[in-house]
Amino acid sequence: MDKPPVFTVEEIARFRAELAARRSPGAYEPGRWSVSPLNRSTDVVGSLPRTVRLRDATLRSIETLPGVVAPAGAKEAFLRRLVGSGISEVVTAGLGTRDDAALKAEVALVKGENSECRIVCPLMRSTQDIDRAAAAGYDAVQVWVQGFGETSLIYQAPVYGQAWRGEEWRTPRTPRDRPTVLARAVRLIEYGRDRGLDVVVPLLMVSYATEETHEESVTVLARAGATELTLFDGPGAMSPEAYAHLVRQTRALAPEVEVGLHPHNTFGLAVGCAVAAVRAGAATVELSVNGYCGGPGNADLAATALAFEALYGVRTGIRTEHLTELADAGAELTGYHPAWNHPVTGTHAFCWGGMDLITQETEIDPLLHNCLEPAVVGNARKVPFTPDSGPYTLADKLGALGIDLSHAQVDALLVRARELMASEDRLLTDEDLAALAEEAR
Repeated sequence: MDKPPVFTVEEIARFRAELAARRSPGAYEPGRWSVSPLNRSTDVVGSLPRTVRLRDATLRSIETLPGVVAPAGAKEAFLRRLVGSGISEVVTAGLGTRDDAALKAEVALVKGENSECRIVCPLMRSTQDIDRAAAAGYDAVQVWVQGFGETSLIYQAPVYGQAWRGEEWRTPRTPRDRPTVLARAVRLIEYGRDRGLDVVVPLLMVSYATEETHEESVTVLARAGATELTLFDGPGAMSPEAYAHLVRQTRALAPEVEVGLHPHNTFGLAVGCAVAAVRAGAATVELSVNGYCGGPGNADLAATALAFEALYGVRTGIRTEHLTELADAGAELTGYHPAWNHPVTGTHAFCWGGMDLITQETEIDPLLHNCLEPAVVGNARKVPFTPDSGPYTLADKLGALGIDLSHAQVDALLVRARELMASEDRLLTDEDLAALAEEAR
């Protein structure tokens, strides 16, 4: 049926003119997004760079997810999708028990998809590890540096094995203070650089850093040749403001070294931390698909990319139309399914319910309640039929099902549908609506 018009052509034209007057280029891109012009004002948000690098660590991060035992073939398929999304850097799983052939195959897969994608091998613990990464063709390695002195012993895996076997692990080679912890990292950094690799140095537990300890770490590690100092906040205890402060301090101490960050989402602020840190001068954000990692997880790739792209106009190089497909692939790989309203890629991220005043607004302008066009991220707008739905939403649902009823029949069907939902305490399926429509004819 033809729905009775609510507004005249002239009224709709005036609505659209009013909306246009409140939008500005960049913050508004027809068919893509409509966000506040304030997001693009340097007087409001400060200065941000033209581009930012996103480094995905999903393959390493899922190693910490309980119950994930993904076969090699599934990981390869996921990695192919990930690189195809336009990500500029990938952190793989650690060396683990993989042989040299598997490492070389991983590098070949990434470079075959995108020769410009930088591939990083994490968790280098020895010069032998670095030799293997170099021989396999990785562009960079990560040398992780614990944030404490003697307390760093908690995170030394060999200590636990030796203690379990009744062996004495307290030897002159055991790092017992901060200089010793740093000295061990310096040897690996220097060795990695001598092998022609970029050396990315995650500074762990940065929420415990003091001005003095951070200055010591940055000075020593930068002097050793670190390519990047990455501020890792495993506990997720850093606010956006604190992250920005630490980035500025790091850049002041080592202006020749790039700064990155690896935020966690304990308070739902991981994307906010990324934005604040990049505004302060960070060049790289390490994150993961669906925010996968232990505990509260990392910054989500999709949400972070769209925050930079849509809100601030900072280019990431991500092919955003692949993001929902990539999120689905991550869920299939891990068995960990994001919430229905997960930002950007959730199954109902673009669903605002079934009230007529919501469902009909898209005919005036599709970027009102949805500030992103779902297709930009490969997602879809969902319009449910609910007890709050009126005849306009019902008419649209029937039209989508190829069912044509008269005005009176739609009214009668609406009453019957609401009665059925109330009596059965559920929403109706398309099949239910089709059956009721047949009764109403």
